[in-house]
Amino acid sequence: MRRPLPPLNALRAFEAFARHGSMTTAADELCVTHGAVSRQVKQLQDQLGVVLVEGPRNRLQLTAAGRVLADGLKAPFDGMAQAVAAARSGPGARREIEIACLGTFAMKWLIPRLSRFVEQHPDLKVRVSESHGSVDFRHHACDGAIRIVDHDDPAFEARTAFLPNNHGPVVAAGLAGADLTLAALFRMPRLYATTYREGWRTWAAANRLDLPPPAAEREFGHNHSLIEAAAAGLGAAVIPWSFGAPDIAAGRLAAPFGFISRPASFVFLRPPGRADAAMDAFQDWLIVEGAATPAPPDPIAPA
Repeated sequence: MRRPLPPLNALRAFEAFARHGSMTTAADELCVTHGAVSRQVKQLQDQLGVVLVEGPRNRLQLTAAGRVLADGLKAPFDGMAQAVAAARSGPGARREIEIACLGTFAMKWLIPRLSRFVEQHPDLKVRVSESHGSVDFRHHACDGAIRIVDHDDPAFEARTAFLPNNHGPVVAAGLAGADLTLAALFRMPRLYATTYREGWRTWAAANRLDLPPPAAEREFGHNHSLIEAAAAGLGAAVIPWSFGAPDIAAGRLAAPFGFISRPASFVFLRPPGRADAAMDAFQDWLIVEGAATPAPPDPIAPA
């Protein structure tokens, strides 16, 4: 008997929104745009002929009908996620692992080193997908994820930290003369990434500096755009050492005041309770590569 169901993608988008309460977070989980999730939810409403969400665009809430549908979808989607995980790790499964990674970290640190893992494990295939939101392995299709986790996070000890997170201000190499002072740095346009606007504040606090209001601000959606903007001379940015090291080595960026340790680390997250020899191998490799990563320049006291 044919089941009169709406499109699965629309149901999946709605279930992700209902679980997170955010179109943006749902889009990150599904690796699509905010607009794509919004369109899928609207399509679902139109097909069902009921209103599922209501309120201002930035504060959407489930209606009574939306809560009924969300409650009914939870168990089926949890079951599908468990079935997919079992199939991927069962007998005869292809040994391909997917790692969900912060996009700039993948570009600047992970991918340049990945050939070494492939050489050591030629029987494994690694797929790197870009994401930066919270990780819920019941609904993410990935096998593992790389994130930055603060050391005061209660769950930090249960995660595998493999690389410290040092950060500091960078500018285009041509702007970093010997006479660059802290006052001159603060007069430059201040660059931010939308995903981590507090970079300047945390760096200044770690150095016990008063951060003056910016002369000008420029914001970018992703850290890799932020880095390109700094290299192009559009201003100064505070970034992690692992993001900037390749461009500093290439002479595109300079770090006039070095890098200072931030109480956070890059960590490897795995589904709890799932034994997987391939993921053990990848985790061990991350730890070795993290230990072999050159340390950043010593911080220079800002003058």
